[in-house]
Amino acid sequence: MVSITTPRVRAYVEKRLNEKVPPARETDKAKIESRVVAPATVNRELALLRRMLRLGADDGLIARLPKIKMLREAPARAGFVDDEKYRSLMNALKRRADLQCVVAIGYAFGWRIKSEVLTLERRQVDLEVGTLRLDAGSTKNKEGRVVYLTPEIKTMLAAQLERVDELQKKLGRIIPFLFPYLRHRRAGTRIVEFRKAWRSACRRAGVPGLLLHDLRRSAVRNMERHGVPRSHAMKITGHKTESIYRRYAIVSDADLREASRRIAAPTAQEAGRKAGTSQSTSQSALRSKMVPAK
Repeated sequence: MVSITTPRVRAYVEKRLNEKVPPARETDKAKIESRVVAPATVNRELALLRRMLRLGADDGLIARLPKIKMLREAPARAGFVDDEKYRSLMNALKRRADLQCVVAIGYAFGWRIKSEVLTLERRQVDLEVGTLRLDAGSTKNKEGRVVYLTPEIKTMLAAQLERVDELQKKLGRIIPFLFPYLRHRRAGTRIVEFRKAWRSACRRAGVPGLLLHDLRRSAVRNMERHGVPRSHAMKITGHKTESIYRRYAIVSDADLREASRRIAAPTAQEAGRKAGTSQSTSQSALRSKMVPAK
């Protein structure tokens, strides 16, 4: 601990920024080149180091804390899906009704597709009450969540449960998963990811490069626009801190134009009111002049 000094921290940062990161998966090596370590990654490491040092200082193990300066990070990704793009995506996935249901849940509630939606089991759906729940301990923040289904998603889930029931009868075994593969050799096993189907749907919908995680950003943006209280929205999406939630509240050009329209509306109404009052006064004066004297 005593050998961690400010110069050594700086040297570590420079070393990390010049390092290369290999592809995350072996199958990606032929397609993805190694990339440099991002400043955001280094900042997470520095934050952990700073926390360790402060705990040591609190216990009297460190006499002097080194200065640790955080790096400037790139702006948060601002990708999102509006209603028109969402409908285009759903149309592009019309041959995969199960994936339509997955995308609808992500777009409406902002749940993480890979770790929260695709891992759902049939027992977590209650069509009678109209709820969908995540078990405590299964989410990123370890807290359970419950949402009430929209009519569209309730219909989709009912159809998905019927598809899984038919698959159970065909395979002759119980399938606990809400989103299993429905055909071919992997039928009955849980869908882990659908990158190929997603990329293909995005191209057909005219939104190439869109990420599944952009659905989460879109859900937050939609809740903000529809006036859902932030505390309620955070319960739905699972954001634990408001600072992170705000990063997802993307503001588009259309939002800015609408804001300007709302700002200008009272001014325009006031101008119209004054103009109407002025015209009424002028007409009254004209009528008084036209009244003959007795």
